[in-house]
Amino acid sequence: MVKAKSWKIAKLFNGVPKDEDLQLVEEDLPGLKDGEMLIEAVYLTVDPYMRVMLETNGKVGDTMMGEQISKVVESKNKDYPVGTIVRTHSGWRSRTIVSAEACRRMPELGDLSLSTALGVMGMPGMTAFFGFLEICSPKEGEVVVVSGAAGAVGSLVGQIAKIKGCKVIGFAGDEDKCKWIKSLGFDCVYNYKKVKIDDALKEAAPEGVDCYFDNVGGEFTLSVLKNMKLFGRMSICGQISQYNATDKLKAELPFPMILFKQLLVQGFIVTRWYPRWAEGEKQMSQWIREGKITYKETVTEGFENMYTAFRGLFKGSNTGKAIVKC
Repeated sequence: MVKAKSWKIAKLFNGVPKDEDLQLVEEDLPGLKDGEMLIEAVYLTVDPYMRVMLETNGKVGDTMMGEQISKVVESKNKDYPVGTIVRTHSGWRSRTIVSAEACRRMPELGDLSLSTALGVMGMPGMTAFFGFLEICSPKEGEVVVVSGAAGAVGSLVGQIAKIKGCKVIGFAGDEDKCKWIKSLGFDCVYNYKKVKIDDALKEAAPEGVDCYFDNVGGEFTLSVLKNMKLFGRMSICGQISQYNATDKLKAELPFPMILFKQLLVQGFIVTRWYPRWAEGEKQMSQWIREGKITYKETVTEGFENMYTAFRGLFKGSNTGKAIVKC
């Protein structure tokens, strides 16, 4: 028998994730059947969306969902010999038995780290690429605002906006993060904990905002909404400020402003563009090699620290993509 570790849901989240909500367990895996492989996690991802998906679809006893980059360590599938690197949605598991159907196409990484398949060359990178370009349709000279600008997605959106010739205003939650996104080429950077959003936008964009890429939601987004130009575009990617909220936000309804400013406000799930991901991967890879895109990873060592890395997302512990290395 092969031993495997996994993180199981012990209690459904209520508010901020707590110690007792998840449990690390060990289990025995059966022998392989024909066509199956035993994979061992090399890198795993933690992302804010997991908090929402667990609340929506999770139940006690489930393994926490998530993607991982793994190595085949035993195989009964000739197309996946031992040593093959695969990308799967196996969840928070150290070892897993999978079939070929469970393995997703790996991007062409070249000399990039395998971890980038979970970050700049993976779901977050494609979220930034398609979610910004397809919905906001930025034009040269336009003003773009990015919230959560030091995160895995926001930091890439700002750089793509600069590539497209836009003025970029970024908001992050501490001074080190602000310095980092300034080094990425953001034109104006603010620590949202130290400024009034409305005042900052009137200073940086006195004529208004053309495009807003929203990672945080809540009152922050309402403030940006008030500063949007006529026919502005808003790409709604995440609502991390609200994921752990137990009380409903009391605020004015946004619909009159959307109506009279004739705004395009569109939410999205990045898998809608999955058939085109190869297109996004190719362009992101080119921009990285040209020095136009820089990325950062916050790497936590050890599978046993998965939950610590996950909880850190809601405390602002990560800069760029949060990754767990086994």
